[in-house]
Amino acid sequence: MKKLKFASMAMATVMALTLAGCGADASHNAEGTPSSSESSSTDAASAKEAGAGTLTVGFDQDFPPMGYKDDNGDFVGFDLDLAAETAKRLGLEIVYQPIAWDSKDAELDAGTIDCIWNGFTMNGREDDYEWSVPYLDNTQVFVVAEDSGINSAADLAGKTIEVQADSSAEAALKEEENAELAASFGTLQTTPDYNTALMDLDMGAVDAVAMDSTVADYKITSGGLKLKVLDDAFASEEYGIGFKKGNTELRDKVNNALQEMAEDGTMAKISEKWFGEDITTVGK
Repeated sequence: MKKLKFASMAMATVMALTLAGCGADASHNAEGTPSSSESSSTDAASAKEAGAGTLTVGFDQDFPPMGYKDDNGDFVGFDLDLAAETAKRLGLEIVYQPIAWDSKDAELDAGTIDCIWNGFTMNGREDDYEWSVPYLDNTQVFVVAEDSGINSAADLAGKTIEVQADSSAEAALKEEENAELAASFGTLQTTPDYNTALMDLDMGAVDAVAMDSTVADYKITSGGLKLKVLDDAFASEEYGIGFKKGNTELRDKVNNALQEMAEDGTMAKISEKWFGEDITTVGK
């Protein structure tokens, strides 16, 4: 009888502990790990805010050589290499998140990305983000067909010019200093990405594309396109990494990593891989 009574008490104790464990946190399984019900986007966003060990980089996947999808379907590029090295130094897992460029602010505000890192121009946006140190210089230029007969910005009068929507080139052409130039165009139209714009130019659908010089030079050289860049740059700017306003902690960590890369030569090696020379500006 004593043995039976003891066994009954032991069984009751186990059941009580089991029920108490379930009642304490129904969202965890027997091993204490989150259940599948915690995989909602809301919980994922909360985990990101709490520092879940990832660095999610928002980028335009049609913006070579800064960030793009190669022929194998992999995300590659100068900025993505820099981001991967930064994440490694911070002990974070890199996550590449392609975004529609004109939705970048909504992505950042929603917390689906930690930063915008993809040939992102700082000039004119100084107060809109928490910015990293500038790491590249860039200019905005016009690209035309080699046999177009267009040799200067003055020759663009009455022509059809294409630009990526919400790009630095579009913003620069709306500035007062370029008002007279923009007014001389026959048409200034937008397109979702520069791959489409350069295809339109190559097919003769437009007369010129206004875009970043770093991207233009890379596309023409690597693609063997019969295009040329006009000498008349219409804006000079710097590239930086944009973080959500108030996120100074992550910005400072990234800045420290960039400075380390500049000092130990890693940044120069990444630049040489993509541009054939060190064109970075950190610490110079």
